[in-house]
Amino acid sequence: MKQTLQLKLSQHLTLTPQLQQSIRLLQLSTIELNQEIEQMLAENPLLEREEGFEPADGAYGGAEQPRTESINDAFGAENAAPDGEWGEALAAAPGTPRSDDDEDAPTRQVAAAGESLREHLAGQLALTRATPRDRGLVTALIEALDEDGYLDMGLEEILAMLPEELAVDIDELGAALKLLQSLEPAGVGARSLPEVLELQMRDYPADAVTELARRIVREFLPALADRDFGLIRRECRCSESDLKAAREIIVALNPRPGAQFNLNDTRYVTPDVIVRKIRSTWRAAINPDAVPRLRINRMYAEILARERTRGASAEGATGMATQLQEAKWLLKNVQQRFETIGRVAQAIVDRQRHFLDHGEVAMRPLVLREIADELGLHESTISRVTTSKYMLTPKGLFELKYFFGSHVATDSGGACSSTAIRALIKQLVSAEDVKRPLSDSKIAEILGQQGIVVARRTIAKYRDALKIAPANMRKTI
Repeated sequence: MKQTLQLKLSQHLTLTPQLQQSIRLLQLSTIELNQEIEQMLAENPLLEREEGFEPADGAYGGAEQPRTESINDAFGAENAAPDGEWGEALAAAPGTPRSDDDEDAPTRQVAAAGESLREHLAGQLALTRATPRDRGLVTALIEALDEDGYLDMGLEEILAMLPEELAVDIDELGAALKLLQSLEPAGVGARSLPEVLELQMRDYPADAVTELARRIVREFLPALADRDFGLIRRECRCSESDLKAAREIIVALNPRPGAQFNLNDTRYVTPDVIVRKIRSTWRAAINPDAVPRLRINRMYAEILARERTRGASAEGATGMATQLQEAKWLLKNVQQRFETIGRVAQAIVDRQRHFLDHGEVAMRPLVLREIADELGLHESTISRVTTSKYMLTPKGLFELKYFFGSHVATDSGGACSSTAIRALIKQLVSAEDVKRPLSDSKIAEILGQQGIVVARRTIAKYRDALKIAPANMRKTI
């Protein structure tokens, strides 16, 4: 086959490094953005963080800041920190930084290192008069506890794990278990839910109601969970008032005594957008505390300019020029990121102003395409903007995605948001008769009387999403 050369013209989309960075920054959360910026600051000497920057009158972009080299000037007086009622709301928001120079500001809360369940039990064990051998056995049992304080291993299994030279028998290990179960929190070391509850009632007065509660825990706990109060009354031959009092005792107990010692990292959220009402109009503004304060390092930029003037083509100067270009790209892309978030947030606020005035029941249906068409952006861009970005409103702190939801048709030909329907379900359940709770079909019927056509299975789906139990599980005496 003869080889030939041919010319062919075609068009294709090329993602430049700058565009790739812009897309990546747009989908990052505030925490991830800060991590990305910290990495860039460590790698690029021409990029630096503004130190000691104090916004004038709550607005960014003062005259003393270089307007061509700082991204903070892009957000002017309309994004100033709110005062009055909103100043207090923002100050109370988790993760909101405070000035260390403000003597009147509340003390900054720092998460203290908590005590684990094993440490708590070991501290109590050290104060007992138990022999070193007994303490060793109790320590072995403590190590076998799960995070909720249950002993999920049998004594025979634990006994088989102990060295044979210790010559420990099952009775001695059982005595060590009783010593463990005498420690706080009450119920620790139990091997089942009924045992946990019984251990927590060991110091209760020995009256008829407490004895009834103990019997229910031992024999009728599944029936109590299923709200089968008739069965319990027949089998225990008790009055309704005694059953109600016994149930109150059981419900007040803690089925997971060790859960309070679980060490979970507390995650704080800094809102990207703050919404406040200005002259009867809701306005969304970028939170200044969420905007990174970056600029080009003047000293390195001047050195590079002098090298260019001299016509230097050294490898070092070329590398510095590349870093300067990357720093400028980052500043521009970060600025563009917050501008896009601000535009999308304002478009959401314009459509959900009734929610801001009246709450969840006034939430209107909203889809990504509606915002994308208004702003001239792609739906994927709106999806990136609304993921892991948060808005602080008078109704609370919400992810931007919260304001989007499917719609349900109404008899009048309109549409009702799924969020509003969930809010109505919560209202109906909270106001129901606890002895005759509303079924899913009854809730659908009530909503139908209000002109909202919702199927029973849809009510069940929304109820499950709200973590509301079915009607038979909500029934009480």
